[in-house]
Amino acid sequence: MAEFWRNSGFQLLSHGEDGFLKLSGDFLRAYLHRPELAPVEESCQNELRLHAMLVEQPMVEVSDNELAALEDEDARQNFQLFLNYRARMSQAENLEQGYLNLFRPGGRIDFPPLFVDHLSHVILHNILKNADDSFELRAGELFFREQDVRNTSGTVMLVDVEAAQIRQQQRGSNPISLLDMLRTGSILGANELETLTDDNVGKYLDRSEAFDFALDLTYGRRGSIALCRVMERWVSHFLGVSVSIEPQEQIDDDRWSWHIGLDVEASALLNDLYEQNEIEDERLGRLLSLYRLTFDDDGDMRADLSGRPIYLGLCIGANGKLRFKPQNLLVNLPLAATA
Repeated sequence: MAEFWRNSGFQLLSHGEDGFLKLSGDFLRAYLHRPELAPVEESCQNELRLHAMLVEQPMVEVSDNELAALEDEDARQNFQLFLNYRARMSQAENLEQGYLNLFRPGGRIDFPPLFVDHLSHVILHNILKNADDSFELRAGELFFREQDVRNTSGTVMLVDVEAAQIRQQQRGSNPISLLDMLRTGSILGANELETLTDDNVGKYLDRSEAFDFALDLTYGRRGSIALCRVMERWVSHFLGVSVSIEPQEQIDDDRWSWHIGLDVEASALLNDLYEQNEIEDERLGRLLSLYRLTFDDDGDMRADLSGRPIYLGLCIGANGKLRFKPQNLLVNLPLAATA
């Protein structure tokens, strides 16, 4: 498989024999060059000194006094958030464990969600490093990038929010005439993106950093199947259990026993459906897709649920966006105590 997601940070990490990612100074150093932490013309001498020290030794201890000596309040806060993140990751044996610990009982996320997305990104890169299906790579983008949802006439299309905004800005500064669009065969709107298909799938790798392919997540189509395969690999990598996941048209199960919402909206909606609460049509209409998860080995599952399927759901948020929560797949599975 050719290189993809070149800016994930994957190449900056060391890789253990167990297949997990080891925190490295180079990985942390990359954060120090981001605009939030990089010095600016107005930076005080103490800030310049602290930044240079961390660039030289990303794991060096920073005292409260050194942090308090920064004149700019935003700079103090940004460095503190970086140090919080560094502490959470350095306390774990590997990045995967550090990520999982954030969401377990007693876990603490005292840094921006952007850091969590970065972790999902680089860990999924590790999981999919040998993937030979670009549909799986595009489906994997859901794990760390917000999606805009176009749900019309039974077709569910996902568009990367940031990529669509960039395209809209480009169109605004360089408008394309209707004649040009007809001549090139493109009648996409201002913030529409090319949909990944069997005909253009070979282009994905060269454009993977642009995140500019739309994904058809309609039931039974390649995008939906690809998301199932990625979720299976995500669970297997973290938890060491083998599961099978398939798209599900509806839940018609008198023995419905367990479900997992893959986003905040889906968690609440599935809870209400399970409890047979009254649900408004508009809210029910935001149910995007359902999936059925089964354990390949019933012994990996909680004994009282052995053999029963786990239902997964995705919902469109009230803002029309999808914010996938891949951690829900890990912390909400009914695992046997020995799994």
